[in-house]
Amino acid sequence: MARPTPLSGFPEWLPDGRVVEQHVLDTLRRTFELHGFAGIETRAVEPLDQLLRKGETSKEVYVLSRLQEVADDGAPARDADKQLGLHFDLTVPFARYVLENAGKLAFPFKRYQIQKVWRGERPQDGRFREFAQADIDVVGAGGLPYHFEVELPLVMAAALGELRAIGLPEVRVLVNNRRVAEGFYRGLGLDDVDGVLRTIDKLDKVGAAKVGEALVAEVGASDAQAQACLDLAAINGSDTSVVDRVRALAASHGVESELLEQGLAELGALVDAASVRAPGVVVADLKIARGLDYYTGSVYETVLVGHEQLGSICSGGRYDTLASDGRTTYPGVGLSIGVSRLVSRLLGADLVRATRGVPAAVLVAVTDEATRADSDAVAAALRARGIPCDVAPSAAKFGKQIRYADRRGIPFVWFPGQEPGADDVAAGTAVAGERGPDQVKDIRSGEQVDADAATWAPPAEDLWPRVVPSAG
Repeated sequence: MARPTPLSGFPEWLPDGRVVEQHVLDTLRRTFELHGFAGIETRAVEPLDQLLRKGETSKEVYVLSRLQEVADDGAPARDADKQLGLHFDLTVPFARYVLENAGKLAFPFKRYQIQKVWRGERPQDGRFREFAQADIDVVGAGGLPYHFEVELPLVMAAALGELRAIGLPEVRVLVNNRRVAEGFYRGLGLDDVDGVLRTIDKLDKVGAAKVGEALVAEVGASDAQAQACLDLAAINGSDTSVVDRVRALAASHGVESELLEQGLAELGALVDAASVRAPGVVVADLKIARGLDYYTGSVYETVLVGHEQLGSICSGGRYDTLASDGRTTYPGVGLSIGVSRLVSRLLGADLVRATRGVPAAVLVAVTDEATRADSDAVAAALRARGIPCDVAPSAAKFGKQIRYADRRGIPFVWFPGQEPGADDVAAGTAVAGERGPDQVKDIRSGEQVDADAATWAPPAEDLWPRVVPSAG
């Protein structure tokens, strides 16, 4: 078989990288649960018409097709008329999950979800076609208090803050409010609000000049209206002075809007609360738009300080109409972390490393195949006490077994006690048939000591693989 060619956009980490990814996932999960979020998992596929119901996403969806479109008896397959696609995010599946289980859930419902998602976009640095995503959402029945729009970005900031210990750069949560944008654009006389938002959302990718041209050519804005939109997008800051600057800009263009004032009140409350609970973490940035059209209130994007070129690693917002059964609407607010993008940056920039790529802290050496059972017994005794270990694959010379452990990062090698030699028995220094003590060697320092599998344990920092800053 020829050597396979890797598929672009489908990351596969080596064992050390997987240790890093698992640490990130465990940290996120633990932080979410500390804040009262319950974990769920949804199916990987959704009806295609539901996936395409909101936003411009049709070009990103992987559509499923069966190799056999007919049943075994030759009749048309029962589901042949129902196209399915792999979910491209976890928000649409979650909305469907809420509708299907509304009678069994207690609202407001706080959930976290960590799963793979798939997008058929062009792979590039930090962007994949298959990747792990971690979401948190709060959904209410009929209404949802605004304070959740303050809580959610702070929970996500806390989760990312826990990763600072392993070398994650400082994070900034950039926030805006769709009501501010919509109220301002409509006050200018621009009715295609979604078109303006999608165009403004491209600012970081193409720059202000091209966005201004697109607002005129594609959205129908005048040069003055386009410039006003760009002026709004240029406003940012970490305190409530941002609200005053937006009001001043609106007044200079004669914009008066209740929707704008509502959005500014909410944005100001978010920035004010965040400045107390997480100073410097949350920054109001009026260019944050989020292209998907189901967002209705606060919107969020998160960047790594010093790695802004990677783009947002975490985004989301408030949505009021994504889930509705015709009688009850289930508004919510949520954020998503692109875990694979985050891990790729941590590994690619050599910011973190795993202390080892295998779980075993101890390799139990094998003296010869006739006594392999003795080595297996030692391993069983260590495992019974929660010490991860492995047994050498062959009874090679001890030097080779030590090199086997070293290549895998296993810090300790265990040597079962040996039968005394004839010379030792003759000299009276050993008793025939009586094995000597087991010994364990720290192959990093060379220290070797007598050990008992019923009592010995490695230092706590060596028990399991750890993730540490690369410089550590």
